[in-house]
Amino acid sequence: MVSMKRPLPHARSYAIGLLLGLLAPLAYAAPELRNWYHDPYFAVRQAVPGCPRPLGPYTTEAEMKQQAHWRAERGTSCWLAGRCQKANAYLYDADIATDLQRRFATSHAYARATLWITVQRRFVYVEGCARDPRTLRSLESFVRRTTDVELVSINVMQGSRGKPPYAVWPTP
Repeated sequence: MVSMKRPLPHARSYAIGLLLGLLAPLAYAAPELRNWYHDPYFAVRQAVPGCPRPLGPYTTEAEMKQQAHWRAERGTSCWLAGRCQKANAYLYDADIATDLQRRFATSHAYARATLWITVQRRFVYVEGCARDPRTLRSLESFVRRTTDVELVSINVMQGSRGKPPYAVWPTP
């Protein structure tokens, strides 16, 4: 006679608990970050080790939806006010980014820094770290010499320790 053992009642509970434990992190995973509007975002210097990477134009889908209306409004208000020849201020961003990349590539300025650039509607955001803050005194004027730049925002910290003055990529 073959004896058939019934599974232990706790074995099923254990298996279900294990499965739920493995799947739980997926349910609580952080929302995906994307550059939904394809705003130019790039590094121009990488000399300070450990400099926290700026979040730049990356947002969640919910944040993107919140920004949609004001982006459309602010983009066209430039043209409506007669400050832009193009129909939308965001149409200048690619040319501004190309010029900034070229100018940083052909210059030795700010070599002791780690810098990222974000361009949004003719505004240029420079974020990162510098070993010597004195080297950054002329950074705003360097960026401003780019055609069609309306505003420059410098958010650079000294060294790579402490809380950065900009939003950073989440740590894994």
